[in-house]
Order: sequence, then C-alpha cells, then structure tokens
Amino acid sequence: MRKPHTIGPLDNLASLFQNSALGGLVFVLTACGAEQINVATPPVQSQSVDVRAEQLLQKMSLEEKVGQILQADIASVTPAEVKSYNLGSVLNGGNSAPGGGKVASVEEWIALADAFWEASTDKTDGGLGVPLLWGTDAVHGHSNIQSAVIFPHNIGLGAARDPDLLGRIASVTASEVRATGLDWNFAPTLAVAQDDRWGRTYESYSEDPSIVASYSGAIVKGMQGEPGSDGFLKGTKVISTAKHFVGDGGTENGIDKGDTQGSIDELWALHGAGYPPAISADVQSVMASFSSINGKKMHGYRELLTDKLRGELGFTGFVVGDWDGHAEIPGCTPTDCVAALNAGVDMYMAPDSWRGLYNSLLVKAKSGELDTARLDEAVLRILTVKVRSGLLDGVKPSLRAASGADKIGTAQNRAVGREAVRKSLVLLKNNKGILPLNPSRNILVTGSGANSIQQQTGGWTLNWQGDGNSNDEFVNAETIYEGISKAFKAHGGEVSLSSNGTFESRPDVVVVVFGEEPYAEYRGDRSDLVFEGSDGENLALIESFKEQDIPVVAIFLSGRPMWVNPLLNASDAFVAAWLPGTEGGGVADVLVGDAQGNARHDFVGRLSFSWPSLGDGNPVNGANAKGALFPFGYGLDYTRVSEFATLSEDPGVDLSKSFDGNILNRGDAAGKFSLYLGDNTNANVPAPALISKSLSGAIATSGVDYKAQEDARKISFSGAGKANLSIRAPRPLDLSGRESDALAIEWRLDSAPAGQLNIGMSCGEDCSGMVDAKSVFNFSNKNGWREDSISLKCFANAGLDLSKVNAPFVLEADSAARIVVHRIELVEANATTKSCAN
Repeated sequence: MRKPHTIGPLDNLASLFQNSALGGLVFVLTACGAEQINVATPPVQSQSVDVRAEQLLQKMSLEEKVGQILQADIASVTPAEVKSYNLGSVLNGGNSAPGGGKVASVEEWIALADAFWEASTDKTDGGLGVPLLWGTDAVHGHSNIQSAVIFPHNIGLGAARDPDLLGRIASVTASEVRATGLDWNFAPTLAVAQDDRWGRTYESYSEDPSIVASYSGAIVKGMQGEPGSDGFLKGTKVISTAKHFVGDGGTENGIDKGDTQGSIDELWALHGAGYPPAISADVQSVMASFSSINGKKMHGYRELLTDKLRGELGFTGFVVGDWDGHAEIPGCTPTDCVAALNAGVDMYMAPDSWRGLYNSLLVKAKSGELDTARLDEAVLRILTVKVRSGLLDGVKPSLRAASGADKIGTAQNRAVGREAVRKSLVLLKNNKGILPLNPSRNILVTGSGANSIQQQTGGWTLNWQGDGNSNDEFVNAETIYEGISKAFKAHGGEVSLSSNGTFESRPDVVVVVFGEEPYAEYRGDRSDLVFEGSDGENLALIESFKEQDIPVVAIFLSGRPMWVNPLLNASDAFVAAWLPGTEGGGVADVLVGDAQGNARHDFVGRLSFSWPSLGDGNPVNGANAKGALFPFGYGLDYTRVSEFATLSEDPGVDLSKSFDGNILNRGDAAGKFSLYLGDNTNANVPAPALISKSLSGAIATSGVDYKAQEDARKISFSGAGKANLSIRAPRPLDLSGRESDALAIEWRLDSAPAGQLNIGMSCGEDCSGMVDAKSVFNFSNKNGWREDSISLKCFANAGLDLSKVNAPFVLEADSAARIVVHRIELVEANATTKSCAN
C-alpha cells in the first residue's frame, strides 16, 4: 500500500536546481551531504512523478489553481471557457452527449474530446496548458455509446462470484471508454446495499461486504492496469474511481442521499470493505458520497475523507465530489462552499454551478478565507494523477492509438459481455425439470421484456434513467427473444414472438420475460418491494397460459430482489436475470439446450442478495436472515430439480387502492401514509415521531396540545434555506376523478413567513402543483385555529397530474415560519372552499 506523499525540502531543492542557471547539473543528497555529479538532466518524462507535479504547481497562478479543482458538465461549458478558466476536468452527466442530444457518434465524442484537449493545453494566454481530465459514468460498460457492450448491472455480476470475470469486464470497459477519447471512469461502485428499496441497489454487487471486497481490486486493476507496470494507466487503460465514499448503501429506509446510522467502526466494517483492496490496487480517485453518516454529510466529513482515507488507508489519489454534492453541506450552496475543500474534497463536481463556484473560491483565496496551502494540496493531488497517467505527455485523443469506433463493440468484447450474462443468471425454480428448453419443441416468447433492449439494460443506459430507448438506438445489441430464436434455429427449432401472449399454434412451452421498467438513483427509491399484486398484468398473462395447461418459464428482469410470490406460484420455472445488458444471447446459452435437449451451459449464479418472503421492504440480509424466501447464496442448477409448495400470497403490505380521504389525523400521518422532512441537505428525512427535524435543521416538528395531549404537529421553518414537509403514499394515488373535491386543513398560523408559504401536492420528480397559501387564505387572525379548504383544481392548474399523486400534501417555505396542523383530508368542496379565482 502506498503512503501519502508529502512535499518536503528534497523535492523543493530538486525543483530549484531544475530551474536554475546550473543547467545540466543535478545533486545526489546523502547522509553525508551533497555530492555534485556531472550528468545531463534527464528528460521531463523520466522525472519523478511527484517532482514534476510539484514543479507544475509552483508555476501556476492562483486562477489556474482554482480552475484545476473544478469539474464542469459538457452541457454547461464550452472549450473556450475551459481555456479561459483553466478548468481541470469535465464530465458528461447522465443526460449529456456531444451536440446536446441524447446520443452522438463515436467520431463526435472524439471530436469534442479533441476540442477540450486543445483548449486546455492552449498556452497563448501565458498559462501552463495542463490537459483536462474527462470523466464519465461507464458503470456497466461505456453505456452512453450506442455500439458499446452494455454489461449486466452490478447486482447480476455479484451473483457470478467471479473476480477474474470482473477484471476482464473492467478492461473491456476501459478500452471502450478510451476509444472515445476519454480518460476517467466513475467506477466501480463499492456500495454494500442493505435496504433493497434503495433506487441504486442494482449498482451494488452484494449485501455481503466480502463479495464487494473480492471484486474491488480486480476491477481497479482491470481498468487501470497493474500498479508499477509500464502499462499502468497507459494505452487502453483509464483512471478508476472507487465510490461512493462511504456508507451510501446503508441509508435509513433505503433513501437515496439519505442518512446511514450506527457506530463508525461497525459501519466501516460493513460499508468500507471494498476500499482497502481498491487502494492496494492504487485506485487514482475516490468519489465522496451524497449520503451522510449519523447526520453528517460525507462531503464535509473530514474525519473520514482525510483522516481515514488518507491517514489510515494511505490513499494517494484525489477525491472528487458528486454532482453538486458540496451544496448539501449545511451552510453551503452550489456556488459557495469552502467546507468541502477543507474536509478533503480535492475536485468539486460542479456541473452547471462551476462559474459561480470559481468566482467565490477565487475571492476567498485572495482574502485568506480559503487556506491556500489546502488549495495547493488539492491541486497537487490532481496534477500528480495527471502526470502519473501520462496525460501531460500524450497527444490529442484523435491521434491516440486507442481511439476509434472500430475498437468498440468488437466480437471479443461482446463475448465477455455474453459470458457475464450466463454467469449472472440465478435459477430460483425449475419444477419437473422444464429447463433446459429442448429446441425441437414449439416455443412462444412473450412479455414486456422479451424484445426490449431498454428493459434489459435498465438505468444509466444512453441517458440517465435509461428510458425512452428504442431497440434501433442500439448497435450490435441482441434481445432475449432474438437470442432464444437464434439458439433454436441453430438446433433445428422455431420460436414465435407475441406482444400480448396470443398464438396461432399452441406452444409446448411459453417463456414470459417481464420486470421493472428502467430507473436510476432516487427515482428508483421505493417504499416497499412488491412487484405487483394479484391484479398485476404479468400475473394475468402467466395465469392465462396456466389455465390452458401450458408450462411457463418466467424470466424476471429487475434491479433488486422483489416480492413476486404469486408469479413464482404460477410459473413452472423462474429465472432472476437481473438487468443483463445488451447480450441477450447469454440468456439463451443457459436456457436453451442442444439438439438432444441437454444443457449447453449450466446455471452458476448464486444470490448475492437475500430474496424477501414479504414485500414490506424491511431489510433482509445474510445467509441465515429471518424473512428470506431464498437466502443469500441460493441458486439451483441442472443437477437439482426444485419442487416446493405453494407460497403465501400475502405480501404483508396493504395493496388496496381505496383511500378514505384521511391524510393527517391528530398530527400524525394517517393510514398508509408516511411523513417526511426535506431541505437542501436531504430531501427525504423520515419523520415518524412528533419531534423530528431535517438534516440541516431548516425544518423541525414537535407535538402541540390542541384538543388532547400532543394531537397536533408544530412545523417550524428556521429560514435557513427552502425546506418542506410532505406526506407520501406508498404508491401513487389516482385522484383524477376527484377534481371537484377539496383539500381541507385544520391548522393554526403562529408566525407567517416573509416569503411564500406554499401548499400543494406532488406527483413525482419535477411534477407538482403548488400555490401560495398566503395569497389564497386570509391569515389576519394569525393565532387562532381555523379550518380552510382549497379545490384540487388549484393544484391541477399549477401543474399537478391528479392521476399519479404520490404526496397528497406538501408544505414548503424558504423563510422563518411556524404552523401547527391537526388534520388534513380530502372532502367535498363547499361554499367556503377556495377556488384560486378569488
């Protein structure tokens, strides 16, 4: 393990002589002093990495130093600005591609990489011209590129239990990233997900830290090369990133960007397991997590980012922030935050806030509010990685031997992807040995995922959420249906595809492919793990074949284990295929036998996550965990035929769609609803207790006596930024038939905000309807209890989609205020209901 390098007098002396009039003389320092020797100064390329980085630092202006620690998104920066501000890095966010569209050709990627390289190396303004780093989220292959191999998401790879395979996947991914002119990959994710309701569960290899630890070093070496070798970080290799440091997989209730709680030592043993092997493999960057530990945001957690990561673990690369993650430190904003730098973040990921952040950091560096020694330390770490990677000695991307469209999606690379699919599949059920499929039989393939590359690949594919992608937007990809069809034809059989399950010729077996639709990050957060209830369309499809006595093989595409008991009961065989990526033929390799019906490849995947027996979402982890239907490590193969009894179809969750109108009663969320507090630090803090507060304290609640003891909830806004209280449903409510109804509130305004006091409803991210209560209701009697109602049409007019309401009440303010609430419900409108027109 490498130790942190500290700039000392020897390095400074070497720098002095390199730049002095002594020319070609160098000095060897020994315990007895200095001995002059007459040899030529070595070329720059052979100098010590640390010395060379230090020399660059000493020549930099303050403006150049500030620019080096900033990373801008390509959608919010131009090459001219890169030159002007001397930016150290750019990234392409999940929805950013050259030209501003969703996708671009490989040639366009390389051309933009050239433009940024040329801008950053331009010295006509008198600067040093340090090349920038371009980072990307190639988290399961170079997934922004249409021709790239998209590998199974990490949850599937965890089932493979094959570190060597993971190293080869990382190597392929690195080569395809390099082929587009990029230098840096934000992978691997080393999260140890503990609550499968988390929307990023599929980015975790396992709930077990030993699996994550067994993979991390192999992935880093596959991506960067062997430390100390001539090929380290050169050629087809790229800079790797261990993320998200640390504890992102342990947040309360599986809430993205949430809070992980417990003793530091216990949390580290679980969530830190992947980092020591990555650091031993000389990983060059670590990304700070959005999440917090015991209420302290990781972007501001010096004890972990600096003392633990560097002092104890010996990490020598640089720490990069996550997307405006610095802004979530209490007291910080996207354009003003020294606290992250002080804590140990070396490079700010400031996608569209970089200009304002540059200006504020520069002003504070000149005033002394920003410690310039800490700034120098951060810049030196970034420069050291750039020197070490050969970036400063390279040529523009289009002239590199590793660049070119012909190096992406090759047959060799696709073979690795196909192998990964085969090894990731987990067989949960195989009654009567229905698998493998005999290609001489008549097979029907159906289901929403049968012929859908989008559903196979999931989030982080072509765009952030992975949705809206048609099959023809992928080059070289193969659907599961196409893979099965090719396997049957190769062995003399035929396969039919049906979009709705209908057929002309009765099939011997039906393969139904279905599962989750794509999502990424917090948009994938759930309140439970029920895939669908007894009225689900996939269950109805499978049962329609069972009624005809036709055997069914179910292939389930998902980013996490889910409660699917009715579907398991109705199927003869059930395969957890996770999110397999573009090589659908890998599924057929295992499911379809040879001409005699014998297996060509066996199932080798074993669950890296426990499969729940109930759908409530409460964490189930470990080989002996209670509540596991299929325990960690479970997985059948063709030597074991399963026959198990009918499973309970009680999910342990109220799936009824009925809603009696009660939202909050006696100060508590009613029925199936849950109450949350949010601010700019964390938008999703559960608040089941009367006494609760958001992470930064911008909003807090407590109990108040009204008609009985603590039967009302006081909501206090501190004024330290925008904050909100929301009451949420476990699944969206359809209120489209209740437009004429009203939201009734029994409340008291103790202190009105100087600004707006918005009330409304939410229908998801960027979907809400909010109105200013101060403009609707007369609050002249501030201290009295009152009953008000407002028409739901007001919220619909403000942008709410009433057909998918996930939060039937939201209250927000950005200035100090105190409100007490006793009851909230939906009622029939009456003569006093506000219509927003008066």
